[in-house]
Amino acid sequence: MIILGLDPGLGTTGWGIIAKEGNRLSHIDNGEISTDAKMPLANRLVAIDEKLRAVLDHFKPDCAAVEEVFVNKNPQSTLKLGQARGVVLLGAARNRTPVTEYAARLVKKSVVGTGKADKDQIAAMLRVLMPGLKLAGEDAADALAVAVTHAHHIR
Repeated sequence: MIILGLDPGLGTTGWGIIAKEGNRLSHIDNGEISTDAKMPLANRLVAIDEKLRAVLDHFKPDCAAVEEVFVNKNPQSTLKLGQARGVVLLGAARNRTPVTEYAARLVKKSVVGTGKADKDQIAAMLRVLMPGLKLAGEDAADALAVAVTHAHHIR
């Protein structure tokens, strides 16, 4: 089974692809979709959609997992995150890829063992789970963590 993990963001959307064979997980690829903050919002959303579509077309995942939205102190940031999540959810659904959502706290607990893990702890545990892993960045690491969480919650 090929699993796509997604960590949506307007500035950077992380993605990670893993394979699950029985209880074994293996890394396939990971990356980040970045948008230019100087571009109009609509153009940034289109850029996320186009680049995600390329990932979906190339890897043809069996399923996708997305980190749920969390509420920021800044409502404008929360709204922008929600718009990026909408593009990601739509892109996967348009591709007929089933999508499951996971809370950030559950992702951290599934990968590290505590819901309060920081980004360094997540990256370190991913490297333990997938030796030789090269991460494209923090958002790609978060996306891989979402994929690993999904792999642990499906049969």
